Formats: sequence, C-alpha cells, structure tokens
Amino acid sequence: MKIYTKTGDQGETGLIGGTRVSKSDVRIEAYGTIDELNSFLGLLASYEALSTELITLETIQHRLFVIGSYLATDTNMTKIAEVSIIRSNDIEKIEQEIDKMNAVLPELRAFILPGGCIEASFCHICRTISRRAERRIVEVSKFYTIDNHVIIYTNRLSDYFFTLARYISLKIGAKEILWNSVD
Repeated sequence: MKIYTKTGDQGETGLIGGTRVSKSDVRIEAYGTIDELNSFLGLLASYEALSTELITLETIQHRLFVIGSYLATDTNMTKIAEVSIIRSNDIEKIEQEIDKMNAVLPELRAFILPGGCIEASFCHICRTISRRAERRIVEVSKFYTIDNHVIIYTNRLSDYFFTLARYISLKIGAKEILWNSVD
C-alpha cells in the first residue's frame, strides 16, 4: 500500500463517508488538533517516570483516536460508527484518575506555572493542546452536531493533564513553580 495518494494535492481531503472538504475545514482543524495531542501524549508516555500511568495514557490515546474518527465522519453521508463514540464511562474513568491523583496531592493554593521538570512540562503541553482541541470542537459544533460527550471528555483531559503534571512533580520530587504576581 502506498502512503501517498496524491488526492490531497489540491488542498482537499476526504471525510469518512466520502465527502471532499478543504484542509482548512473546521472539522479537519479539530481532528488535526486531536492528532497533535495524541502525538505529544505518545512522547509524554515515553518517560520512565510515567511508567505506572501508561495504561491510562494508552487508553486516552485510544479514546483520542475515537474522537478523531468521530470528527472525521460526515454524518450527512454516513452514520457514526459504534467504535467512534465516546461514552459517559470514558469520562468517568478520567474523573476517577483525577480523583486518585488529587487524593495524594497537596492542596492547591496558588497558580502553577508550566515547568518544574520535563515530564510535568510535557503534561502542560498536553493540557494546552487539549484546551485548543476543545475550542476547535466547540467551533465545529456551531456548524455540525457534536455529541456532548466529545466536548466533555476533551475538557476533562485538560484537567487530567494538569493534575498529572502536579502528581508527577510530587512523585519524582520536582518543585512546582508557583506564580508570583511580584517580580
């Protein structure tokens, strides 16, 4: 199978269902951002300090692929595939992971700046890409029907990555950088 098809050489791509759209279409931007997040998540998961979180990180990667396929489906041409649906239990699993980490974290009393250690920094990159993905998906929802679970799941991911940054910092003894309003 050839990797290059040349079908996108004129600035268009195909959605699931066969519809051709511009590569600047809001749906392409949304699932492209999800793909970017998934790529950074793969990088994040490669750090040894995250070895105990790998099952959760891999599960999130699979769910991001689900969201990507959901966003890539032209529902005017084809029905959303069963494997492209985010469910409430997917959201609950993320919330449970956040709660488990929060249970051992010190109370948050200040804003935290991204950084402290490389693993936490990559968590913050994933957090900010999650936020951008959420904004892109909300933009898509202005023009196309988007299941609310997709938006909620993406929103929870940014909370998850923020909490994971704090958790990893605690786990490896890295100092959190607290925001100071005075220079």
